[in-house]
Amino acid sequence: MIEIKVPTVGESISEVSLAKWLKKDGQWVERDEVLAEIESEKATFEINAEQAGLLKIVANEGDTLGIGDVVCSIDDKAERLVDLPQEVKEEKPNKAEKASETAKADVKASPVAAAIIADKKVDAKGIAASGSGGKILKQDVLDALSNPGRKPGAELFTRNERKEKMTQLRKTVSRRLVEAKNTTAMLTTFNEVDMSAIMEIRTKHKDKFKEFHGVGLGFMSFFTKACAYALQEWPAVNAYISNDEIIYHDYCDISIAVSAPKGLVVPVIRNAESLSMAQVEKKVVELATKARDNKLTLEEMQGGTFTITNGGVFGSLMSTPIINIPQSAILGMHKIEERAMVVNGQIVAKPMMYLALSYDHRIIDGRESVGFLVRVKELLENPALLLFGKDPVKALLEL
Repeated sequence: MIEIKVPTVGESISEVSLAKWLKKDGQWVERDEVLAEIESEKATFEINAEQAGLLKIVANEGDTLGIGDVVCSIDDKAERLVDLPQEVKEEKPNKAEKASETAKADVKASPVAAAIIADKKVDAKGIAASGSGGKILKQDVLDALSNPGRKPGAELFTRNERKEKMTQLRKTVSRRLVEAKNTTAMLTTFNEVDMSAIMEIRTKHKDKFKEFHGVGLGFMSFFTKACAYALQEWPAVNAYISNDEIIYHDYCDISIAVSAPKGLVVPVIRNAESLSMAQVEKKVVELATKARDNKLTLEEMQGGTFTITNGGVFGSLMSTPIINIPQSAILGMHKIEERAMVVNGQIVAKPMMYLALSYDHRIIDGRESVGFLVRVKELLENPALLLFGKDPVKALLEL
């Protein structure tokens, strides 16, 4: 019998949660097969079978375990049972599925009910039938029309409650957010940016960009490059306080806030100031994919000198993002919305985005925070500046 224990997953991590079993108790497992997922305060890890054998589960989903605790055991001396041929096992479920699909497709309704369904273009599958043999009657259709959007048969005015244990990741996010509010002198400054130039570039070059680089041209590369230039011009925004010292960085390790299935994570794009647009886009896709699949490593989430978060993907028009400590600032992107703007005395519709910079006033002064955000706005509204960090003609003339 082999005991499988919680491995060491990080220097500062002393306990984890058993997030999910991927195998069942008593099931035969092969060597190196993934048995379960455990979740620390920073990431999700997999537990693999050290030998082939019969699985005996010890810990349950949701249990909090210490490093070295036994999760399960494997009887490597047990004899493996002969499995049924795959086609035999699948035969009955497939027939059942077909029967189920046939039943769903065969919707019965009275003539009057059928006429109303056709006239009102109602989805018959969403109507609770009360007639004999599952027949939809006139009143069933009228009830469905009177309660649009309500699940058929759902009880109205329920007052049910349910409890769900917080995951280790959610606990850590909660603790860090409260710590950020309580330990920093956080303020937020706002500006807005005309996205016309960037949207025009994307429309004109996105197909060729995808063909050349194998990745889409998104907004994140423009914002990352703009922030990298601005951070180097306003070093306090790229620094943070450690005890009685201010630590400045000559590099820009930009954290990207990603909404993952288990909660918010902030993987880091290292040396963003040295990456091309295509390299930034590829890194964003790589990190976002890993986040969705819970495959991010501790190294990919540690560090970071500045954070970008995009609430616009969820429809947010304006917000005040919370600093990702120990960093000193975070930029919030938002929804692009056409608004009436005055240009040369004329009112024109422009695709505008509100920008929000939350910053720690202990290290970043108002002049620096506003100057940084104005510089980001300038670079985004004039994307040609992203090539040199200044006007190409001035760069040519060394002005």
